[in-house]
Amino acid sequence: MDALILLAAIALLAGPILAIMALVAVRRLDADSSSARLQDLTSRLYALEQQVRRLASSVSSQPASHEVRATAEQPRPAEPAIRIEFPPSTPEKAAEPPTATALPPPVASRPGSPAAPVVPLGSSAPSRLSVSPSLLHGISRDQKASPLDLESVIAGKWFNRVGIVALLIAVSYFLKLAFDNNWIGPTGRVAIGILLGALMLPWSHWLLGRGYSYFSEGIAALGEATLFVSVWAGCQYYSLYSRDVGFAAMIAITAVMAAIAIGRNSQRIAVLSLLGGLLAPILASSGKDEQVVLFTYLLFLGAGALVIAAKKEWRALPLIAFIGTQIYFWGWYSEFFHRTSPTERTVLFASLFFFLYSAWPIRTAMRGIRLGELDILILLANEFTYSVTLFVLLWPDDKWPLTLLFVALAAAHVAIARLLPVRKTDESSLARLLYAGLALTYLTLAIPIRLKGNWITLSFAVEGAILVWTGFRAASNFLRQSGYLLLAMAALRLLVFPPEGGAFLFNPRFAAYLALIACFGFALWSARSHVTRVAGEERLEISIFAIAINVFALTALSVEFWDYFGKASTGIEASLAQHLALSILWTAYASVLLFLGMQSKSALLRWQSLILFGLVVGKVFLYDLSFLERAYRILSFFILGAVLLAVSFLYQRKLARAKESA
Repeated sequence: MDALILLAAIALLAGPILAIMALVAVRRLDADSSSARLQDLTSRLYALEQQVRRLASSVSSQPASHEVRATAEQPRPAEPAIRIEFPPSTPEKAAEPPTATALPPPVASRPGSPAAPVVPLGSSAPSRLSVSPSLLHGISRDQKASPLDLESVIAGKWFNRVGIVALLIAVSYFLKLAFDNNWIGPTGRVAIGILLGALMLPWSHWLLGRGYSYFSEGIAALGEATLFVSVWAGCQYYSLYSRDVGFAAMIAITAVMAAIAIGRNSQRIAVLSLLGGLLAPILASSGKDEQVVLFTYLLFLGAGALVIAAKKEWRALPLIAFIGTQIYFWGWYSEFFHRTSPTERTVLFASLFFFLYSAWPIRTAMRGIRLGELDILILLANEFTYSVTLFVLLWPDDKWPLTLLFVALAAAHVAIARLLPVRKTDESSLARLLYAGLALTYLTLAIPIRLKGNWITLSFAVEGAILVWTGFRAASNFLRQSGYLLLAMAALRLLVFPPEGGAFLFNPRFAAYLALIACFGFALWSARSHVTRVAGEERLEISIFAIAINVFALTALSVEFWDYFGKASTGIEASLAQHLALSILWTAYASVLLFLGMQSKSALLRWQSLILFGLVVGKVFLYDLSFLERAYRILSFFILGAVLLAVSFLYQRKLARAKESA
């Protein structure tokens, strides 16, 4: 029994002993550093005083009113760090020689040390050396700002962590030994843990009052962990009280730690408090579906973290709370959600989570502060997870609600982008561009959810043209690039998934091509109306869209002619008629492009015409000559030859006119 009492006493005293040892080590390091700096300062002041005394002795024969001034080229500093003053001289008293024991012997100044400033001197009377308070303040500030050396890091920080872990292991092994031998009952075990954890918090505050903030925070973390483990053991392991009581106790511990973090202005303790609050539902879990209690608790915990973060500007708290909330949400979804579950309630909680964590970046942007990396990360992650959540919960049974929610989100983000203050240094701030881009994303996602087939292509094309026009009106390159992207998506989708044809020139396929060409033309007109804003790579993009107009127009006409002559003829005659129709169509289209290029003096149109003529020549000589029958071959070559001669004549006349004008 005596041995057990001795072990208990050793366990209870181990913590204070280790703490005192760490404090003594840290204090010794601080004392050594301070004494060294004080000795260096004292030596430098002694050397300076000796120089001043020798200078005063050399001018003792001059009148008292005479002053030795600094060199004219060096102006007197406005507030010298060291000021040397002398009282009025008295002729009947000689200057007393300095005693040898007044100060310790001088030491050699360190290389690079600043020289003492030259100041006015009086007579040969005894001098008085005064040190400016700003110098002492600067020395103290330098001493506080100096980085810890390796020895201080090892003794002050690493030993702190190792000591805490060692103490926790020692106490854990002792308690386990006592529990295994039933020296202490369940109630006593839990009571001892709660008592030890509670006592560590005032001990941590006592350490903080003596300047050991890092050591104090480590003890506070140990106390929080001890309290959580003890409360968990009482409700889950020993069943001394219900899980509800344990959960309430964990909430109280989290609130106390949050109050301590605010009082001490410690972000590390706030993070520990938040982590403890996130662990509470797991520690008090019953293994059953308690969606309302869990999600309501997470909402209040996240709101508290955001309030503290806004008060103290601790930007790590919102991100930690958001990650913890998402882990719980998707963990609950994988374990308890079924299609028969009330989806509306889950969507409501997901929306509340989304609104809660949207408030942080909106608050930052509304204050005119540029969004930081963590703010952007929270913003984009919150938007992405919410859109994925809505899609998972509502697709494919509830398409209309999903579409309306995405449209509403697009409208809300547009409103936020317009309400945000415009930065004076930027034409449009990063926050406005982010929210405008998110609005565009939600609107783009809403289109394929509700629409099908050809309507998706048309919606992308119309939206892209509107964005290009709006981008030129608002001088926003972001909106213009978004419009170009949507137009490219619409064009690619039309080529990969073309609609079905029908009557010649009157069918959904040709209508889709015409709509896309019209959107391309509208975007091109917008660019030409604001030609001064088009520069660099954007000129190349506009040229590509100008070429795309002709490519899609020729493609649409070619497909229509091919289908028409394929249906109007039969057998081998149909194939021959189709190829002849393409040759004639391409030749005619190239001629029109050449005419328009010469009229508008557009080199781009003329080059498109020449390239198309080259394709026609290759087709006629490589295919028509080999596969078409005599009548089709003659007609194809005749039309191509006549047109090429006309083109040559036009270019020859153009060259002749150019020479005459020169």
